[in-house]
Amino acid sequence: MSTTQATQRSKEPAKQGDLFISFELSDKSWKLTAGDGGTSVSRHTVAAGDQAGVADAIVRAGKRLRTSSRARVHSCYEAGRDGWWLHRWLGELGVDNIVVDAASIEVNRRARRAKTDRLDGDKLLTMLVRHHRGEHVWSVVREPTPRQEDERREHREFERLTHERTSHTNRIGALLVLHNLRPNVRIGGRDWSNWWSAHCEALGQKLRAEIERELARLELVKQQVRQIEATRRAEVHDGRQPTVARLMQLVGVGERGACVLAHEIFGWRHFSNRRELAGCLGVAPTPYASGDSHIEQGISKAG
Repeated sequence: MSTTQATQRSKEPAKQGDLFISFELSDKSWKLTAGDGGTSVSRHTVAAGDQAGVADAIVRAGKRLRTSSRARVHSCYEAGRDGWWLHRWLGELGVDNIVVDAASIEVNRRARRAKTDRLDGDKLLTMLVRHHRGEHVWSVVREPTPRQEDERREHREFERLTHERTSHTNRIGALLVLHNLRPNVRIGGRDWSNWWSAHCEALGQKLRAEIERELARLELVKQQVRQIEATRRAEVHDGRQPTVARLMQLVGVGERGACVLAHEIFGWRHFSNRRELAGCLGVAPTPYASGDSHIEQGISKAG
């Protein structure tokens, strides 16, 4: 399937007396809201990343809610900056954890809603119980393996670096326009040095220094881009990226696009049909049908 699975369930369904825990994660502290599937709730706060504190909170929550020592523990948290390490660690503890796509969580839009960590934790707990009772309340994110997760780093860094390179170039051009200087060569390119030497004296000392610093950062970014490109080519040439090499044999697919397809689409995701693939890529339709009106609003681009 795509990034999320709308109907993913645990191999063993939740039973009466199981312990349910929702995690509300933040930079400094984590809010754990535990329940037994009924009205009883136990709340705990631990320091962010405190594994011993989380394990102790789970034990204390079970004792307070009087669940059996053999009861299964089900938990959830929203996908975010903590990534997958918490999910894998909870699995090692024997906790049945799921990572939820935050954009799929239902929100009441009838009025301005109150939002606190406590309210969010309570809502996640309620939806976790409903999820294990068989309701479709959210989408569960599919977990990549540690190796698959690591493989995605390179092309994502490459994309950030290319955006940063464009940002530096645009900034330098904007600073030059302040003095009606419009380079007829590519900024930072092969002929840039001669153009800059001929025109830099017309600028003020502070502005010239600022542009020099921007040029230094631009050169560093370009150097890092070249390093990633060289590493990528070496891996393809040595046969360490067979999927990328096969995709590059297709007409219109270059090295950069092949890496993205190999590691984001074909690397660890699984699709059952064309609709799931289209949904992942954001080319799903957005029809509008109400009464006699039937309009296709175009591609959603929500992949």
